[in-house]
Amino acid sequence: MTNLLKFIGAIGFLSAYLLQISRASVVSTGDFNKDFFVTWSPSHVNTSEDGKARSLKLDQESGAGFSSNQMFLFGQLDMQIKLVPGDSAGTVVGFYMASDQPNRDEIDFEFLGNVSGQPYILQTNIYADGSDNREQRIYLWFDPTKDFHTYSILWNLHQIVLMVDSVPIRTYRNHANEGVPYPRWQPMSIKISLWNGDSWATRGGQDKIDWSQGPFVASFRNYKIDACVWNGNPRFCRAGSPTNWWNQKQFSTLTSIQRRLFKWVRNYHVIYDYCQDNQRFQNNLPKECSLSKY
Repeated sequence: MTNLLKFIGAIGFLSAYLLQISRASVVSTGDFNKDFFVTWSPSHVNTSEDGKARSLKLDQESGAGFSSNQMFLFGQLDMQIKLVPGDSAGTVVGFYMASDQPNRDEIDFEFLGNVSGQPYILQTNIYADGSDNREQRIYLWFDPTKDFHTYSILWNLHQIVLMVDSVPIRTYRNHANEGVPYPRWQPMSIKISLWNGDSWATRGGQDKIDWSQGPFVASFRNYKIDACVWNGNPRFCRAGSPTNWWNQKQFSTLTSIQRRLFKWVRNYHVIYDYCQDNQRFQNNLPKECSLSKY
């Protein structure tokens, strides 16, 4: 009888555990009003009636931003963005995840505005356990102001992959066993913003915002959040289950096709990589720079 009760208890615990895992992941509603809240300057946020599209406005009064209602630990995020057209020098559009803790974890897309006719710069950065200085910059191979393009973050136990229209532009692997910090314990929320960064964003701050060209508008739509919702216990998000598909083996490294695309970006579109900046790091590059990228 005692063994039977133990068995029943174990089955109950397993059922509860599996139920929590199944509830841990979320496929987003696609409605900005349901999945996000406005963090600042609501007068500069415009959302379509069905909630499927949203735009942010920057003028001399203010920029604007919004953030996800939930926090997540691992998953994939996709956001379609159309950037500020024309002379957008000094403007910055941010699409990123952040833990908002003193030992900050963060995964950044930052789109740096340009003088009309010049290419947009996409800057990426990764904070791990409060340490950043991991900037990379690329020129995009298309005009991101003419149409929407999909920008994605895949984050799992093995790697972070930043993608543009499914093309991997950057990886950051989990080399924690080599002493390299990796975001793996802290949940992060999703944040989107449009703001004045003309002190640094365009040619190191040489090109300021020309307010006569404003207001500046960036647009967002067709987002997807397929990620593990933080419930206070990291084991549910770290579990290898069909629900947590991103932790499965096939997503632990780049595929052969992704590797070819990644090398193409590296060869033809990268304009700055902290791992090649010996002067900045006084010939003592961060450890991950000498380790595998996939």
